[in-house]
Amino acid sequence: MTLQPITAPALDAPGIAHGFFTRQGGVSTGIYGSLNGGIGSGDARENVMENRRRMADTLGVAADRLVLPRLVHSPDAVAISAPFGEEDRPRCDGLATRTPGLALAVTGADCGIVLLADAEAGVVGACHAGWKGAVFGVLESTVEAMLGLGATKRGIAAVLGPTIACESYEVGPEFRARVVERDGVYEGFFAPSARAGHHHFDLPGFIGHRLRGTGIGRVVDLALDTYADEARFFSFRRATHRGEPDYGRLVGAIALRG
Repeated sequence: MTLQPITAPALDAPGIAHGFFTRQGGVSTGIYGSLNGGIGSGDARENVMENRRRMADTLGVAADRLVLPRLVHSPDAVAISAPFGEEDRPRCDGLATRTPGLALAVTGADCGIVLLADAEAGVVGACHAGWKGAVFGVLESTVEAMLGLGATKRGIAAVLGPTIACESYEVGPEFRARVVERDGVYEGFFAPSARAGHHHFDLPGFIGHRLRGTGIGRVVDLALDTYADEARFFSFRRATHRGEPDYGRLVGAIALRG
């Protein structure tokens, strides 16, 4: 089956293939239906690997050249030049490369999935930006990894794909305090909720703020709410609210054409 990932004009270039894959078009069943890309989920491994093979095929790369790091909600990003095996996956949340035919991917199910490219320099990046990674610097680290490979700030475009929206992301007072203590300006990304002492956190707005702070050339938010759009997206928070035992993972990926 041919997949139809969501793409962004900001990343369209002759030498780049990219896509924010939805949950549609795979072989997984039940709560993982159907394009689950998360090897860390409870889904059958063969289903996840077939789903990833379909994603790689859509991007025009071999399945073993679609690489995903071991996400740890960190501020860390690394530059890579070759594919790595399952046991050698780097523990980080951002990747960058200038190697043709290598597809960088990250998973998410409410956390921000960010794809980046400097088409002129031939450098791409992928970043998993949950609140913790975004607060502690993963976006900046990914940009820096790309700059180290020859990208320029003005040449980099970054696109935020499916992410939980502000109105869907209610948090408690401890969460708000932890973020605001980093910088008082971050208070502007919280809006009071109906529950006393609770707020809604604008994770997409925060990610955009941090990306623009790097000075890169273009930042785009596709404004896709993982929580609200069940037909297209997995959501950790939605699954939690329903008492479901697990959840599927979305994949965003980008590659330099070989």
